[in-house]
Amino acid sequence: MQIGIIGLGRMGGNIARRLIAHGHACIVYDARPAAIAELVQNGARGANDLRQFVTQLQQPRAVWVMLPAGEITQSTIDELSGLLQQGDIVIDGGNSFYRDDISRAKILSAKGIQFVDVGTSGGVWGLERGYCLMIGGEHGPVEYLDPIFSALAPGIAGISPAEGRAPGGTAERGYLHCGPAGAGHFVKMVHNGIEYGLMEAYAEGFDVLRHASSALREDERYRLDLPEIAELWRRGSVIASWLLDLTASALAEDPELSRYTGYVDDSGEGRWTVISAIESGVPADVLSAALYARLRSRDEANFGNKLLSAMRNKFGGHIEPKTGPDG
Repeated sequence: MQIGIIGLGRMGGNIARRLIAHGHACIVYDARPAAIAELVQNGARGANDLRQFVTQLQQPRAVWVMLPAGEITQSTIDELSGLLQQGDIVIDGGNSFYRDDISRAKILSAKGIQFVDVGTSGGVWGLERGYCLMIGGEHGPVEYLDPIFSALAPGIAGISPAEGRAPGGTAERGYLHCGPAGAGHFVKMVHNGIEYGLMEAYAEGFDVLRHASSALREDERYRLDLPEIAELWRRGSVIASWLLDLTASALAEDPELSRYTGYVDDSGEGRWTVISAIESGVPADVLSAALYARLRSRDEANFGNKLLSAMRNKFGGHIEPKTGPDG
């Protein structure tokens, strides 16, 4: 199947590579010529601008936009809407706000262009592990794109269905049509809110372990080997997870996390999750606290915040800003 991909950053580039490896034809475009050239070497066909990009795609065209949420995604989709034709499909695979999806779907639908939103989880590891895909949109275009989703998702990967669940469906293969426009990004938004909470729990727990050496009573002072404890918990523990795997890796490389300042950025989804919880009247104590901890990290660079920053770097390639918000 042929697909166009706009945005060849940490995830967009690897999405193209994974699709090419699965036999799909990719037309690629990025504002950076070097990024295009690298994907061309991997087997993609490049374009110098959006107009050339669209002309290389066969109808019905499928265009996957993998750009940061906000203005750059909006302006790109606006420009595409003037180049695409009736029956073509725009896919937003970034972390857009679900309400923006609803608006975009309505505007594109008036032009006969179909819109699909895909919450994409997998970070920099998705090329090898596959991506967990949370999909929103109408049934027709989602079904048409099934070969793309199937190639990007991890597949069964040796994981049995949950106990009590009958086998079948795409969820056990790593992708799911969650509902109409915006539903995919809504599910991904809550996914990332939960991620904030899990990461904060690990960060606080390891911070408590690290400070055990300063207990008031001398006989309760423990000098604990955090890399070894992280490795231990990966095996048989009820708190084992991929995030713990990444935590163990970060601690093994640098037990003091000296390369991190502890400034923890947030990409928006945590805030949106908390706002949605408030609007729905749903208590979200842990998710709210995890968000506030990230905001507080800009002023308090403790070990737990360094571990949060290390986890973000490990799964998403997120680099700390060189300076704080004041420059």
